[in-house]
Amino acid sequence: MPRPLISALASTLALALATPAAADEVVVFAAASMKTALDAVAADFQAATGHQVTISYGGSNALAKQIIEGAPADIFLSAAVNWMDEVEKAGLIADGTRRDLFGNTLVLIAHGKDAAPVEIGPGLDLAGLLAGGRLSMAMVDAVPAGQYGKAALESVGLWPSVEASVAQSENVRAALTLVSTGEAPLGIVYATDAVADDNVTVIGTFPADSHKPITYPGALLTNAADTADRAFLDALSSDAGDAKFAEQGFAILN
Repeated sequence: MPRPLISALASTLALALATPAAADEVVVFAAASMKTALDAVAADFQAATGHQVTISYGGSNALAKQIIEGAPADIFLSAAVNWMDEVEKAGLIADGTRRDLFGNTLVLIAHGKDAAPVEIGPGLDLAGLLAGGRLSMAMVDAVPAGQYGKAALESVGLWPSVEASVAQSENVRAALTLVSTGEAPLGIVYATDAVADDNVTVIGTFPADSHKPITYPGALLTNAADTADRAFLDALSSDAGDAKFAEQGFAILN
């Protein structure tokens, strides 16, 4: 073999051996309420492994429907058990990977930092507090935060007085934004959402027994083929991952 060709082949082989293995991409569909903590976990994971984490946030209902319709995702993180159930019924969850990760609390928030606290119960004049404004909520018949909120209001007897005043958004972070910007004086969101926004104040916490437990399940989807996908799901329930979510007020269930 001619010496120039041998030299070229040697150089090519040396370059190949010196080049690190291609990084994998982990595609995650996640409930919007997880954004602050999940972004932090993803950043740490990317820095430690070199794998790219791409996250699509939205209402759990919309994300579940997209997955069922064939959207290419590796991991689903839902804000409600029922939407994970729907994906599982469709046969799209990898065997043995589903787990309950986190819990949350439902709160009433007000725009600004000076709002007075209230006790949430049958005696609360919530309509009076709105003073003609809107009550910001995620979609009450589809998005988990909205479903929990409607159930809680019904449980304490306040739903009939405010139903006509509800402004519904496509996910809980959008509902938070309406209160943060002052477009709505009050809203119902998760406690972890309120922590993420300095322009709102928690003025009341809904009784835990006024709605179903707020549970965030996670699972690998049957699309997942790489060890990076499993590694990222495991990172969420690691000590470091738990710490990021605990900082935002999530209860640790795993």
